[in-house]
Amino acid sequence: MTDVLRYTAFSSDPAGGNPAGVVLDAAGLDAAAMQAIAAELGYSESAFLTEAPEGLGEAGRAFTIRYFSPQAEVPFCGHATVATAVALGDRIGPGDLVFATRAGTVPVTVTEEDGTLRATLTSVEPHSEDIAPDDLAEALAALDWPAADLDPAVPPRIAYAGARHLVLGAATRERLADLDYDFDRLAALMRRLDLTTVQLVWRASDTVFHVRDPFPVGGVVEDPATGAAAAAFGAYVRELGLVPEESVLTLHQGEDLGRPGVLTVTLRAGDARVRVGGTGARIPE
Repeated sequence: MTDVLRYTAFSSDPAGGNPAGVVLDAAGLDAAAMQAIAAELGYSESAFLTEAPEGLGEAGRAFTIRYFSPQAEVPFCGHATVATAVALGDRIGPGDLVFATRAGTVPVTVTEEDGTLRATLTSVEPHSEDIAPDDLAEALAALDWPAADLDPAVPPRIAYAGARHLVLGAATRERLADLDYDFDRLAALMRRLDLTTVQLVWRASDTVFHVRDPFPVGGVVEDPATGAAAAAFGAYVRELGLVPEESVLTLHQGEDLGRPGVLTVTLRAGDARVRVGGTGARIPE
């Protein structure tokens, strides 16, 4: 029988953050079995570890990792990476880990402070691109967001740091809080544009943001805390000059779902990659 652990990411409270299924030994599972486990759990993603490619990292601390939503495999998932790293921290202790993902190699560092484990991942090389006006109009129509409710200082753009996300800036916290979208219509657009989530953002201060992530392509109305989107967003704000090249950003997510979480996004001068960190905790059975 497969041992499926349940961990939350980006919160030290099992009732906060984003829960993920974690299978630390998936050697006997094929893709269909992984998909079935993810569907049964119903979390936005579950992670499955197998042996690392030869030459990748230290023995016992390097793995191949695959991610499945309830409906499909995804190339990269930040919160499931953090959850898995915290699970490994519980099992083998803090330290450096490395994961081979479909999107590329992702190093993770696990630290412990006052009995709480924290994992920080380093993204693959990020980039961003414009979104066509017709596609933006369709996204806003699916969300039922008037264009006037967008923040002109946070321009619409598709950002990537392992998975593709459409970034949309909300002009007010109230706009962000009022989320009631057309699930099928947004999912259809996202499939056409190969988007994993839509990253809805309200800027509270220079370095503090509140975010929400509709995830209909994964069969989930909303992702409670989205590490891959946080990494993509970090690259996006730096590329557009919205923050200094070297910055530490705080993203609050999940408050509107009753599962508050905090994601720390670190940007380093001279390094295009983005670091996303947060605490984690095991969810009692």
